[in-house]
Amino acid sequence: MKIAIIGTGYVGLVSGVCFSDFGHEVVCVDKDFTKINSLKEGKIPIYEPGLEDLLAKNIEAGRLSFTCDLHEAVVRADAVFIAVGTPTRRGDGHADLSYVFAAADEIANAIGDYTVVVTKSTVPVGTNRQVQKIIYKANPDAEFDVASNPEFLREGAAIDDFMRPDRVVVGVQNNRAAEVMAMIYRPLFLRDFPIVTTDLESAEMIKYAANAFLATKVTFINEIAALCERVGADVKQVSKGIGLDKRIGNKFLHAGPGFGGSCFPKDTKALARIGQEHGIPMQITETVITVNDETKRRMIGKIIDLCEGSVNGKTIAVLGVTFKPNTDDMRDAPALTIVPALIGGGARVRVVDPKGMLEGITLLPGVDWVDDAYKASEGADALVILTEWNEFRALDLKHLAKRMAKARMADLRNIYSSRDARQAGFEAYIGVGR
Repeated sequence: MKIAIIGTGYVGLVSGVCFSDFGHEVVCVDKDFTKINSLKEGKIPIYEPGLEDLLAKNIEAGRLSFTCDLHEAVVRADAVFIAVGTPTRRGDGHADLSYVFAAADEIANAIGDYTVVVTKSTVPVGTNRQVQKIIYKANPDAEFDVASNPEFLREGAAIDDFMRPDRVVVGVQNNRAAEVMAMIYRPLFLRDFPIVTTDLESAEMIKYAANAFLATKVTFINEIAALCERVGADVKQVSKGIGLDKRIGNKFLHAGPGFGGSCFPKDTKALARIGQEHGIPMQITETVITVNDETKRRMIGKIIDLCEGSVNGKTIAVLGVTFKPNTDDMRDAPALTIVPALIGGGARVRVVDPKGMLEGITLLPGVDWVDDAYKASEGADALVILTEWNEFRALDLKHLAKRMAKARMADLRNIYSSRDARQAGFEAYIGVGR
């Protein structure tokens, strides 16, 4: 199959590379000349394990190419995937669909023979039908169908998620479009991965419902963690105890400083807005948004308490600022709430993150960036773990404690235990929900 991908952000680039690895001929399109030239040279603008090697492999095989010429890519395509950003719109919390609609308008004038226009971007219910109207209006003679194919990629594990998915969701209006999508995903069908074929609206809703549900699990266990701290329970044991129930499952039940990233914050806000527009308030989702914000602020209080009521004049070492490990993404990361609050309280903050520095320099002005945890801890009054990178899971705690002015740890990912920390020489340790 010949496939055009509009947008070379996280979703577009991962999808394009993986489709080409399926054996399809893929052209990725972007208006950013600098980015396209870098991609042609095999350099990727994001950090995603394994992606650079897979990109180079498929470029060399002649299945993957990059261009700024949308018309050239679309006119030959059997399917065109719209994979542009849908950020939260300022003021009302709705998804900003301007990039999606602009792409649809450009695609309309480039369609050659029969083409399936597929929305890969996360979009509110009804967007695909709007895309269809835009294309018809711009090019009434175009022979095409629209399809919804939401992505379910976890940053840091995106290639495995694409190649070995829990399911592939495809929303279509007729068998012709369904057959094209079936051909595109044939390598997964042959290996018995579930393909859920449904209507456009259901496919769009599946994406939002899935992310809202996962965000709810994260927020639920964080609320339970706060209660555990008051009553003397251990949230790690509680998570294990409820997670063994197959109806609940153990995923997304790890207490921490709140969720962030490119999906959960944006998609929960968009779902809440969709509910308001249709007169069906998403009360659970709205509460999740509120509680998640409160969780981040609660972490600030925990750090201040660890520092005897004030961080003014103190040096704080922060380990990890990306919203999760194995990514350089800092969008809505808890660090963006917590670190500025520490600086605002008069603290000097040192940060170490394996991949977060490039974005972090702009997003976290006023911090000192260092190379490793031991340098960050030198003379520090407290150590704060915000992201559970593997590099931080097996630190020499005794060595850390000796380097610090005050050996105190706020382990906001529950990597270590109070016992281990105190045996290593830490005078104070706090986790989340313990």
